[in-house]
Amino acid sequence: MKNRDEILQVIRQMMLEMFEVEEKLVTLDARLSEDLDFDSIDAVDMIVKLKELTGKAIKQEDFKSARTINDVVEAVYQLMND
Repeated sequence: MKNRDEILQVIRQMMLEMFEVEEKLVTLDARLSEDLDFDSIDAVDMIVKLKELTGKAIKQEDFKSARTINDVVEAVYQLMND
C-alpha cells in the first residue's frame, strides 16, 4: 500500500468483509458515521486490521479526527510514508 488509490482499495475491501458495507458506498467523501453507520467499536476493529495489514503501530489518536474515508486514507498514507 504505497499510494492513496491502493489504500482506498484495501479500505473498500475491508469495509465489505468486516462491516458488510457495499463497496460502491465506500467513496472518499463518504462520512464514516453518517453515511456508513460506523461507530467507535467499528473504528477500533478497523485500526486493528490496518495495523495487521501495514505492520505499523497505529494509535487510536491518529484516527480520532477521521470523519470521512478520505481522512482514513490520508492517515494510513502518512503512516506508510513517514
